This record gives sequence, structure tokens and C-alpha cells, in this order.
Amino acid sequence: MDKSAEDASSQLGRTGANSTSLVNIIDTEGGNDNEEELEYSLGDEELGSEEEQLEGDTQAPVQRSNQDAIEGDTLDAFQKKKRARKSEAWDDFEDVKVGPQKTIYSECKHCQSRFKKTKTGTTSSLLRHRKNCPKRLEKLKIVKARQQKLNFLAADSSSNAHSLLHTGKFDMAAMRQSAIEWVLMHEHPFSIVKEDGFNLMMKKGMPEWQKISRTTNKKDCLSVYEREKQKLKHLLSKVKKISLTTDLWKSKNQKIEYMVITGHWIDNQWRLQKRVLNFVHVPPPRPGIAIADAIYKCMLDWGTESKIYTVSVDNASNNDTALRCLKDTFSRNKCLLAKGKLFHVRCCAHILNLMVQDGLSEIQEIIHDIRASVEFVNKTEGRRLIFGEIVHQLRLPERVLIYDCKIRWNSTYEMLACALKFNEVFPRFKDREPSYTFYPSTEDWEKVKNVCICRIKTLLDSRANDEDSFIQAMVWKMKIKFNKYWGECNLMMSIAAILDPRLKMRVINYCFPLIYPPHEVQVNINKVRQALYDLYAEYVQVHVSSSRDSGASSQVVTNDPGSKSSNNSSSTMTHVTGMCEFLSHIATVEPVQPEKNKLDIYFEDGLLSAMDKSSLDIVNLDALKWWKSTTKYKILPKMAADILAIPVSTVVSEATFSAGTRVLDSYRASLAPETIKMLMCAGDWCRKLHGVKKRDKKMKSAQEISLPIP
Repeated sequence: MDKSAEDASSQLGRTGANSTSLVNIIDTEGGNDNEEELEYSLGDEELGSEEEQLEGDTQAPVQRSNQDAIEGDTLDAFQKKKRARKSEAWDDFEDVKVGPQKTIYSECKHCQSRFKKTKTGTTSSLLRHRKNCPKRLEKLKIVKARQQKLNFLAADSSSNAHSLLHTGKFDMAAMRQSAIEWVLMHEHPFSIVKEDGFNLMMKKGMPEWQKISRTTNKKDCLSVYEREKQKLKHLLSKVKKISLTTDLWKSKNQKIEYMVITGHWIDNQWRLQKRVLNFVHVPPPRPGIAIADAIYKCMLDWGTESKIYTVSVDNASNNDTALRCLKDTFSRNKCLLAKGKLFHVRCCAHILNLMVQDGLSEIQEIIHDIRASVEFVNKTEGRRLIFGEIVHQLRLPERVLIYDCKIRWNSTYEMLACALKFNEVFPRFKDREPSYTFYPSTEDWEKVKNVCICRIKTLLDSRANDEDSFIQAMVWKMKIKFNKYWGECNLMMSIAAILDPRLKMRVINYCFPLIYPPHEVQVNINKVRQALYDLYAEYVQVHVSSSRDSGASSQVVTNDPGSKSSNNSSSTMTHVTGMCEFLSHIATVEPVQPEKNKLDIYFEDGLLSAMDKSSLDIVNLDALKWWKSTTKYKILPKMAADILAIPVSTVVSEATFSAGTRVLDSYRASLAPETIKMLMCAGDWCRKLHGVKKRDKKMKSAQEISLPIP
């Protein structure tokens, strides 16, 4: 009988009429002196007693109370199974007791033929009957005719790391790998796989599950790290340009500082990719040269030292030193495009925060008074009732106070804007609460009213010479910080905006007159335009060089006699026709019309509008997808992809520190820096592999205080 018939028979035996969960009895010696072993399988039927399992049918069943039966059933359910019957005959046979002597026979499930059990318990006779049983063969034909079913994963599975087909067999190696990836993705401790609850859960669903030790778990995590690192290194070998973000973070539990390096690039499918490339300990005092060395060693390790496009950092002075060293190193190797003008990218979020903090420092005492006032009102229910009554008497529409988060300037702004609406309430509240002594004065409320952050560059320029000395001092402090950022990063941001097909050069022609003095407008427009054309020329040169190299490598030099005689014959030919001489003369005196620059064509095509494609969402246009779909340009899309992949802030790298806080908790502060690096990097790679979103750290935000107003 072929293998498929045997498999179908196994399925048939399991799905037969008598295939419910049974107590299978194996007679090992025969007669009345038979010793029996009971094999229990968990099912819907009631299990035998504990005494019957241990002693067999040679001892009469013991009568038990209902409570004893429940306890015995619970114990049986968690005991290990007896020796399993491995012969295929038992798929189609079962044991039955016949006669007053309870003689045990093996009965066919299909034709009910009975065979007396032998002393040795062999199944040869059962297998012979199984092979020739007419009713079984008839049922086999029906089973073969049915469509076989395959097991598929869930249709909404986001992971493509596993095969969509599986055999249904338990694979401890695969389960072990999944457990390791689970530990890495969700930042669990190594010892979690040793916990009794975890292993009880796994054993209940998979009895074949084997316990994993903490040491084995750690070794497996390291092997996953090495495996995923090799895969990522192979992926990066195909990347042309990569941009970096980096930031420093100090562990509160370990009291040491780490630096995270994140890579950003566009892959062959035009998808924006990012990976944590390193999470390295930087010993004090952490000078700029040490940061530069750490970044360069990381790039050497990944083989991307010649592919660096930009590096985004915050405004720390040691970062400035580090970037100058790196820029000099990469420039010597001619690795930087646009002569390194785009290499150093300052974090716009960090600069904006510093700028606002400098501005708010001018009204720090006022902010303190307003914050204390809100906190005072919210202290007791009675104070909120009094404050709410005053709001009701003044018929104000507002019903909520806001208490800010001190480390987030935007929530501070929300608190000030909200408190300003109740500026008439606080003086009246003071009359009813004598202990309230820090309410803002009328002059303070006027200063708060003048604080507004909107269209930063335009506003700062317009208020730099304000008649109010308070506003003027605040604006100048903010303007110094803003100019430091805008002066170095406006080139990169301008080029990125121009590569948006909805904006092109029109965007700087519109914006620059608003943010620069009249005598500087055209100078800055020409500066951006020239930088853009220079950058495009470098991309063209790289493309031509790569095409020439690939063309040269594809040529095959042959040394066969035919080619040699051909060369000899051509070398002896010295006659040149008059037409050849004329064409050579024309080539030297007639200027060749150059092919039109694709960048000029891009500008001449005009702006992309909704009228071009009626189905196009012009407001929410994804510029990267547009460049992917366009076929008109050959080199320009590559430049656009590299530019649009540049991060303008270090928020991505800073987000890694929230995971670092969870990994380096008070219970794991003794982990070595190399182990921390392995956990942070491998966790990021496994989450990307399986499409798992990172658990974001809960951000502190402003607190809304509802007023009890009738």
C-alpha cells in the first residue's frame, strides 16, 4: 500500500465512529494474570481513578466519594502519559473485553473482526487484516476522493518571515526561536522563560514544550543578533546613500552614557527604511573626537563609510566638533556630495525647543505665578467651586483650566493661553481666598498676551525692533538661536522643498522675500539654485562613471585567430575616403548642441496640480511615491530619494532611549554594555522583521482641570 493510502488510513482511523477519547488497555501477559497499563488521553469522557492507573485491572476499582473523584481527575489530567502505542495498527483497532472472564480482544473499527492478544503484544496479525479489510478499503476510496485541506496562517498576518504553510507537527527549535524573538521585541528579561507560569502555559498548549534556561536564552539572543546583523549588512551593501541620526543618553540605573546611531535610507522598492545600527557606551568625558571615532568605527563595521550622506545631531558643542572631524575625514576620501554642504544637519526640534526656552526665560517669574495659581485652585474641591462660581458670574464660556508639563514648552504655552482667558477671575478669587498671594498683575497679563509663537522667522524679524523693550529682549534671544539653525540648514530644507513637484522653485521665490531683507533675497535664491545644479551634476557624473564601468566590464576580449587576422587586416588599411575627412572636419568646427538638462525640464514642466490627474490628492501628496512612479527622468529621482530620506531631527534616535529605560531597569542594571547593545539592536531588527510596532513611551502632557460650573 502506498504512503498516501497509509496517511489516509491514519486519518480515517482517527475520525471513525469510535474515535472518541478512550482508555486503551494493553495486555502484556494474557490470561487472568494479565498486567495492564492504562493510557489516558484528555477528552470529554471521564478519566479513570488514580488507583486504577497505578495498579491496573488486577485490583477491583475503589469506590470513592465525589470529592475524591474530582481530586483524582485533576491529578490524572496533569500526570504524564504512559507508553504511547506507536504501531499504525492502533489507528484502526481498539481493545474490547469479551465474556465473563473479561478476555481482551483487539477489534477492527470497520468490520468488527476480533483478534486475541498475544503474550508479546505484537501487531502483525492486525496489520495484515488492516491491509486487506474490505470495509476499510472502501472507506479509503471515499477519503482519497475528498479534497485535502491545507493549514494557512491568519489572513491578516503582517509577518512575512514564516512560511504560509506548516505541517502541524511540533517543532521545538522553531518555538525556541519564536520565544527568543518575543523576548527581544518586547524587551523582556532573559529569565522570563524560566518562570513557572510561562512554562505551565506553554505545556498546557504544547505538551512537548521543553523548558529553556536563562543561559540558553541569552545565547540564543546573541545568535539572533548575529544572524540579523549579517542580513542587514547584506541589505546595506546594496544601498547607495545613507543618512544618520545620533544622540547621547545617560542610564539612571547604570550611571553611564550610551550613544545610539540610526541609519535612514530609501530601499529598492522606494520605501523609507530605518534601523538602529549601534548602541554603544561612550566613556567620559565624551569629547567631540570620541563621538566622531565611535560613529566612524560603526560605519567601518557596517561597510558604509563611503556612503554617508548626512548626519543629524542636536545643538551640543561636542557634536559640532565631532561633525567637523567626520566631515574632514569623509571629504579627504571624496565621499561627500555637494562638497559637504548638506553633511551637518541640526535637529530642528532641539533648536526650536532651545529657542522657545530662551524666549520664555524672560517671563519665567510670570509663568511660575500662573502655574502656582492653577495648582492652588486645583488643590481642593472647595477652591474649584469658588473659582467656578466667579466664572459663572462673569458669564465666561470657558470651563477648563490647564496645568502644564514643565519640560514641554508647548504645554506651557497652552497653560498661558488658557489662563489668559481667566485673567479677570484671579483677582476676584484672591478676594475670597486670603491665602492666595501669588496672582499675576495686570502688567504680567499684558506680557503673557504678547507671547505668541507662529511663523517663527517672519515674526522674529518683525518684532526684533519692537517698541516694547520686554518683547525686543525676548525676540533677540530667540532670533540668535533661530539664525544659528536656519543659517546652516536652510539649504538642505530648500532643496527638499524644491523637489516637491507641487512647489519647485516657486516656493523659495515666494518665501525668501518674506524671511530675508530685500538686498539678500536674490543672493539666497541664487545660492540655493546653484547648489541644486551642482548637486545634480555630481549625480550625473556618478551615473556616467558607473555606466562606463559596467560597460567596460561587459566587454569580452577574444584572442582567437579570426580576431587577430581581422586586426591585422584593419591595421594595414590606410585609405581614408573624402566623406570621412569631411565629417572629421565638421566635428571639430561645428558646436554640438548639448542635451537639455533634465533639471531644467523639471522646472519647465510647471507645478503639479489636481488638474493634471483628477484622482490625485494634491494636498496629501506623497512626494516619494510621485518620484517612484515618474518615468520622465532618469537620474533626478535618485537624487530626490536621497534628499527626502534625510531626517531633520533626532527624534527617531531619542525614541530608542525609551526602550533603553525599560531594558535597563533597576533589576538589570548589571548588564554589560555589549549585552545592552545586543538587546537594543536585535530588538529593533526583530520588530522590523515581523512588522511589530514599538511600544511608545507614554509622554507627559498638560493636565486639564474641569471647573464645577452649573
